[in-house]
Formats: sequence, structure tokens, C-alpha cells
Amino acid sequence: MKRLLIPLFILLTLPSVVDSSHLNNQRELIVTSESTGKSIELAKYLKDNGVVKYSAYWCPNCLNQSELFGKQAYRELNVVECARDGINSQTQLCMDKKIKGFPTWEINGKLILGVLSLKELSKLTGYKN
Repeated sequence: MKRLLIPLFILLTLPSVVDSSHLNNQRELIVTSESTGKSIELAKYLKDNGVVKYSAYWCPNCLNQSELFGKQAYRELNVVECARDGINSQTQLCMDKKIKGFPTWEINGKLILGVLSLKELSKLTGYKN
């Protein structure tokens, strides 16, 4: 009887494990750091000036880049999700732009690959705080 109960127990619990939310990846970056007033103003400036961040939710460098801004400022940025299974994915746009890695910044039509400090972004875009 025990030999029957154990497989039955596993079978009954397996579907709940397979469907559990912890196995369904969030499919978006979750930024947890707090923004400063300066990082929010920079993010707004970048958005207003057509700067785009190409990103993938699973990319650790993308998360590091986003944490530099903080969660409030991150919401102000123009971010394009390139991962096919990411929320609001724009994979075709990323392919059309020939994005080769993440994060990639598009500033004045030029693609710049890598994590950039807020100071570097300010300098590259002419932002004066």
C-alpha cells in the first residue's frame, strides 16, 4: 500500500509544483533600489531626447544598469525589451537595430554597448544637472 501512496502523492503534488508561480519567471526586470532626484531628472531628460535602452529581462548587466537609476527613474526611461519571452517584447525592432548585446544605449542614432554610469550618460547626451 505504501508503494502505491508515495507515487500517488508525488503525482498529485507535481501539477501544483509545475504550475507554481516561482517557476514562471517574471519576464521583466525588477528594480529595487531607490532613485535620487538627480537620477529621475536624468531619466526624464534621456526619454525626452529620444535615448533608448535596449535590454533583456534576464540580463544581469541590464539589471545593474537599471539599479543605477533606481526604480522610480527606471520607469521614466524608454526601455525596449528584446527577449522574445519578455513582457512587451520588441524582438523584431532589436533585430532590425542589430542589437548585439545588453544593455545597448541608442544615443543620437549611435549604439553604445555596456553599462554606463549616470555621469557617462550625462556627458554623452549633453545633460547638465
